[in-house]
This record gives sequence, C-alpha cells and structure tokens, in this order.
Amino acid sequence: MAFFKKLKDRLFNSSSKIDEGLEAIVEDGGTQDAGEPLAIEPPQPVLTTPEPAAPEPEEGVGDTHGDAPPQDLKEALAQPATDIAEHVGQQMTPRVEPDEPPAPPPLDTAPEAKAPEAAKPGLIGRLFGRGGEEKTVLRRVLDDDMLEQLEELLISTDMGVDTALRVTANMAEGRMGKKLSVPEIKTLLAQEIARIMEPVARPLPLYPKKPQVVLVVGVNGSGKTTTIGKLASQFKAAGKSVVIAAGDTFRAAAVEQLQVWGERAGVPVLTAPEGSDPASLAFDAMTKAQEDGADLLMIDTAGRLQNRSDLMEELAKIVRVIRKKDETAPHNTLLVLDATTGQNALNQVKIFQQVSDVSGLVMTKLDGTAKGGVLVALADKFGLPIHAIGVGEQIDDLDAFDPEEFARALCGAD
Repeated sequence: MAFFKKLKDRLFNSSSKIDEGLEAIVEDGGTQDAGEPLAIEPPQPVLTTPEPAAPEPEEGVGDTHGDAPPQDLKEALAQPATDIAEHVGQQMTPRVEPDEPPAPPPLDTAPEAKAPEAAKPGLIGRLFGRGGEEKTVLRRVLDDDMLEQLEELLISTDMGVDTALRVTANMAEGRMGKKLSVPEIKTLLAQEIARIMEPVARPLPLYPKKPQVVLVVGVNGSGKTTTIGKLASQFKAAGKSVVIAAGDTFRAAAVEQLQVWGERAGVPVLTAPEGSDPASLAFDAMTKAQEDGADLLMIDTAGRLQNRSDLMEELAKIVRVIRKKDETAPHNTLLVLDATTGQNALNQVKIFQQVSDVSGLVMTKLDGTAKGGVLVALADKFGLPIHAIGVGEQIDDLDAFDPEEFARALCGAD
C-alpha cells in the first residue's frame, strides 16, 4: 500500500488529466441528480428545532382548522405540507365559525410568537439532509456522445485508439442510458483497465540455473542503468548473490553510476576500458559469475535507437556471444521503457523483440508524464509480462507491477 500511495501521488500528471477531462465531460450535458428519492419527505425545520421553542398558539389562533396543533411527528408528517407550514405564521387571522364563542383577544395583546431565524435542523433534519435540502451530485446519461468524449480523453493519455475503444465499450456494456457521476466513471474505468492488465502482471521469474543471465536493453535515457542498480540491490537484500556487468562501454557515466549502486548494495561490478567490445565483456562476466557461483548476472547494454540498424546488430551480437557460453541464455531480456515517450514505446517493443527476444518490460518515469496510458496499450497489444514500474530515483521507487493499484492511480480513483 505504501508504493500505491506513492504511485498515486506521483502519477499526478496522468490522473489529473483524466480528472479534469471527466469533470468537463460530465458537466457537458450533465444534470444535478439526487439519486434514489426518499420515501418520506423531510419535515420542515420548525418542527425539529429543539430551542428556543416557539410559544404554543392559543386555541383557535394560527390553526385554520380549529383543531389543536399535531402532538407528535407522525401526525405532523401525515398533514398536507401547506397545513404544516401554516403553523409558522406570525400574524394569521383566526377563523371563527358562526356558533363558536367570541373570538379571543387580538394577536397584538398575546405574547409575540417569534419565528426562528434560519432554524438549524435537529436530529431528524440532519438525517434527511441539512435544512431539509436534498444532496445532489452531477451526473450525465451515458450515450454515444459521452462515449466518444471518453474515448478521446483516453487516447490523449496515449492509451491508443484500439485500447481506448475496448475500454469504453466494456465500460458501457449494460450501462447505456444510465446516469453516471465522475467517481462512478473513474471506478468503471479502473476496473476495465485492471482487467486488461491483470494477465501481464508477473514478477521477474527466477530459475535454478546459475548464473541466471538478465540482459537489460532499451533506448538512450530510458533508465536502464538505474533500473539495474535498483533490481540488483533488491535481489541482494532478498539473499541472492548478484554480479553486474557494465556493458555500456561507450558511456563513462553509465559505468560510474553502476559502480555507485554496486558499492551501495555490496554487489561486484565488472567493467572494461572505454570503447571495448561489449560482447567480449558479457562473455567474461559470464565466466566470472559461473566461477563465483552467482545466482544472477545482470548485463547492462548501451542505449540505442530502435531505428539504428548498426546498433541493433551490435545487440544481436551480444546475444550470440552469450549463447556460446550458455545456449539457454539470456534467461531474461528486460526492455526498459520511458513512459514519457508515449506511443513511441510501442515501436520500441516491436523492434527490440525482433533483435533480442524481449521476455518482459519495466516502465520507468511514470511520475513525470501525462502519458501513463501507454502501459495499458502495451499490455493490450503485446501481452508481454510487466515486471516492475518506477516512479522516482530512490531504490524503493521501483516495485512490482500491481494492475489494480496502477489502474486506480491512473484514473485518480480512491
């Protein structure tokens, strides 16, 4: 739950975009709706005011029917509304029947009956709503126009056309023509998004094979190096022996960053001189990990654009060299995606799958984008396991993916 709170707080850009959009959609054609009407009308405030009590009118005064005022709430509620209201008047003219005794003294000689000023409701009044007023909420009838607006809103969060259509169609099933409020729409959206993402929410599998080789790939700036450091630290804390290979031999900062994480977690980091062949480093790292009996070998790779064929070929070479050492390796190939890239993430998955046989995804930087819906599109289109998501730079800002928590945070639902 701690990570969910952090996710909800930091996934603000996406959730606020949906929040604002839903409010605008419901306001456009929505009406105030009190929900199910009450079976009993709320009593008038004067009957429920505990103090100061208005003086009881004398017989025949303020009673247009010549009867004494009702003595209990049951009888009062049984009277027509106009009869109850007449008891509030200050200067009512008494009604005299022909055979009745003389009328009582004029009203100005009797003590002045004070009507309460903006009477505060008593217990019964509070039960029926403050001051007898019905509480209303803005609702809009779910129709084709509203569905189209919902689709456009979801597409704007980079959920994609096909996925947005699927989510709204499922949400509308059996609910067309019904009135919905913003909180109700959020709940329905969260349920449908969670349903799509449930099958792909799987932790990184661990195998008895030693070392288990985890190859981490992705484009420049996606957060590969930081993700490796966080995962290595978490596996180390869980009792696993881990070795890191700094395969990004073209960027000195990447090596230094991994070394910092390695020192922090107590994990060895294998490096090579700048400009060295990363495939050769990967081969040497596998040899070292086998000698040490390590449980996990995590190999970082240089960031590369999916449209650079030379760089993609270099990645394919790393995979070929690893398989010379262990034909079943790499056992996991994690593609790290930057959420801020939006729909471009779909193209990255397609290309990296062809080159390195991606086995699972990690989505980072969900705290800095209004495009968090792209993760739903990825789940819907590719069905690849989503192992973890990141919402910051600290070690505990990367956690296992929970579809229900993510869906509620994305929609801003409680």
